[in-house]
Amino acid sequence: MNVRNCRKCGRVFNYVMGLPICQKCKEEQEQLFQTVKKYVQDHPGADIMLVSEECEVDPAQIRQWIREDRLQFAEDSPIRIPCEKCGAMIRSGRFCDKCTSEMVGGFNKITQRAKPEPVQKPEPRRSEKDRMRFL
Repeated sequence: MNVRNCRKCGRVFNYVMGLPICQKCKEEQEQLFQTVKKYVQDHPGADIMLVSEECEVDPAQIRQWIREDRLQFAEDSPIRIPCEKCGAMIRSGRFCDKCTSEMVGGFNKITQRAKPEPVQKPEPRRSEKDRMRFL
């Protein structure tokens, strides 16, 4: 049994996986997420600071939900976060389309190179001495 203290409230809980927060804090965080999601749907032109003030949620938490692809915004929305690789402004996720395609191409090259070529066994050479003899 893996017992830890909750990162938010300090309570002891049985840690299974994911963020080290207790079940009660997870439920509270999910309620906050649903509040933010509804506010963004009702006010598509709002920026992160306005959403943060109106929903009483830390802006860093909103950015985290955007990085996790839990929150997505329309093309005309002012909410953008920087790509973690090149810094281009994106609507959701961690990387822009260009960086994602570059990484996928690089991974494909690596996996293709890593495949070993089948080794052909050389045929055994037969000489006069290796032949079977009958008496």
